[in-house]
Amino acid sequence: MKQRYPFLISVPHGGVEVPKEVRDRILLSEQDLLYYCDPATRILFDFKKRVEVFLDTPLSRMVVDLNRPPLPLPGKDPDGIIKVRTVDGKDVYRPGQFPDMVLAHRLLMAYYFPYHQRLDELIDQHPVKIAFDCHSMLPFGSCGQSDAGRPRPLICLGNNGDRRGRAKKGSIATCPAAWIEALAGAFRKEFSLDREVAINNPFSGGFVANAHYWHKGIPWIQIEVSRGLYEPEPGGEQATRGPDLPRIMVLREKIWNALTMFWDRIEEKTGTELI
Repeated sequence: MKQRYPFLISVPHGGVEVPKEVRDRILLSEQDLLYYCDPATRILFDFKKRVEVFLDTPLSRMVVDLNRPPLPLPGKDPDGIIKVRTVDGKDVYRPGQFPDMVLAHRLLMAYYFPYHQRLDELIDQHPVKIAFDCHSMLPFGSCGQSDAGRPRPLICLGNNGDRRGRAKKGSIATCPAAWIEALAGAFRKEFSLDREVAINNPFSGGFVANAHYWHKGIPWIQIEVSRGLYEPEPGGEQATRGPDLPRIMVLREKIWNALTMFWDRIEEKTGTELI
């Protein structure tokens, strides 16, 4: 039996902490911060004792979003690295309190660049063969998103490709199409699902997966799990009471079973050379 799988697990959106530098500037309530972050993902994907690398952060994505590119400069993209508004149009900061460039630079130097530097260091230091950037998603698209109002799948896997995992014209995929299709099959089998596991729809992968695939060449897959699997009314009373831990613990084991089922099949085929 394997001691550790050669996985890197990244959980960039699980934190809810607001550092003192901006605490008095933030307009969002504590309940808002829970809703707009990825509550429970630090538990849901907590495989640190089973994998080569696990990295997460206590920082709220509403302060610095680690899964966004550093450009455009803060303030230019409302849903960018330092957010102006939430995906459904709420102002993040009090009037006139959005971080200026000096404060934005301090935030990025303190939280953003160290996370990404650490990912690269950990890949160099450990025998990582595949990385997963792990998230949760609301069951329906928010009003500011391309799938606004539409139901989402229960599981979404992304590799920056098309809906079969193939690289789009003029672009690259962050893992072979056969790999992401195999992982989708493992999720379908473990969860007894059919169409509720989607590839690159509605999310195809963010900055973390794309940038570090470029940096190191290690295959990356972004995993999005619907909050509807453990939070029947996201943002409502269920969310304010905190996560449903028993349900999350069961879900965590099913996710782990899918990941290991996928990887064991990859290794059985041709020693991780399934392409």
